[in-house]
Amino acid sequence: MKKNVNSIDKVIRILLAVVLGVLILTNQVAGTLAIIFGVLAVVLLLTSFLSFCPIYALLNISTLKKTNKV
Repeated sequence: MKKNVNSIDKVIRILLAVVLGVLILTNQVAGTLAIIFGVLAVVLLLTSFLSFCPIYALLNISTLKKTNKV
C-alpha cells in the first residue's frame, strides 16, 4: 500500500470519527443510521492510522506533498 493521506487529512478523519462516535454514544442517532455512522467511524480511523485511502487510490488522488529527490 502506498501512502496517500497527509497529516491534515488524518486529523480531519479522526475528528469526524470522534464526532460520529459521540453522536452514537449520546443516543443522538439510533437504529440503522447509528450502524452506518459506526462503520463510517471505523473506516475513517483505519484509513487515518494506515495513511492509505482505497478511494483515493482508485481515483489516483494523494494529499501527500510531492517531494523532488535530487
